[in-house]
Amino acid sequence: MTLSNLPPLVTVFGGSGFVGRHVVRALARRGYRIRVAVRRPDLAGFLQPLGNVGQISFVQANLRYRASVDAAVQGADHVVNCVGILFESGRNGFDAVQDFGARAVAEAARSVGATLTHISAIGADAKSDSVYAATKGRAEAAVQSILPDAIILRPSIVFGPEDGFFNKFAAMARIAPVLPLVGGGKTKFQPVYVGDVAEVVARAVDGTITRGKTYELGGQDVATFRQCLEMMLEIVGRKRPLVTLPFGIASLIGSIASAVPLITPPLTSDQVKLLKKDNVVSAAAKAEGRTLEGLGIQPVTMASILPTYLVQYRVHGQYTGSGKAA
Repeated sequence: MTLSNLPPLVTVFGGSGFVGRHVVRALARRGYRIRVAVRRPDLAGFLQPLGNVGQISFVQANLRYRASVDAAVQGADHVVNCVGILFESGRNGFDAVQDFGARAVAEAARSVGATLTHISAIGADAKSDSVYAATKGRAEAAVQSILPDAIILRPSIVFGPEDGFFNKFAAMARIAPVLPLVGGGKTKFQPVYVGDVAEVVARAVDGTITRGKTYELGGQDVATFRQCLEMMLEIVGRKRPLVTLPFGIASLIGSIASAVPLITPPLTSDQVKLLKKDNVVSAAAKAEGRTLEGLGIQPVTMASILPTYLVQYRVHGQYTGSGKAA
């Protein structure tokens, strides 16, 4: 095979993360050559079996260091940015990773003539009082100004085997006598399956999705925070009281937890701000077909996926209540 007829090369920033690994799998199945750009390539070897021999390669890149970003996109036909953080840690702050980093990726993609798919989030708003949402919003504006034909994807809460939402609360239910409902648990989510998000990214790389648009990705079900926890508890077979935690108290707890070094805070004050607004697909996106359904994708339901990985949190795992070996 000559160089001219090799499959297109796709650089995936954050390819070893939760969403990124599913993006890599979807692209590998389509036959693309994939370059996974991550801070620790030595810890990304688990992605290798997702493709054929030589199909997936690795490169060290840190969005805070522009030279590494430029090097990672050399020769790429398409670039996917899956990098995002839910809380700040050390030098990996929201501004550095989600704003400066996104700009660096977009400029690097433009410099080599590559197309770009940027993963943002529903609620991204440069004017938000949440630093997470504000940096996501500024990143979107930067990407659009640098590459007007870039595709921006805004998923709601993403669920799947390695998610940080249902897994976190299911693990908490193992040891905590009660589970907190921030703000009374009234916030609405539209959880979207990680495989559906990866499929949209793959179609963006295929070139079958209209470029220069922002797509909002939500699942089939709209559920409140309370309903999500109730569903999780039913699946894991545990009974835990759901106790309302007012926004003010939750914010104080988040501030204290974030100040404790060397631990992952269970909640931050910035996340509390996010919970004050619903996280669902907008009416405009629905009307304009900028959704999963609009792209011809039937969203996977939570009921069909959550039991497949939350079973580990049952008292006796998969054997709980089965009455037989399973």
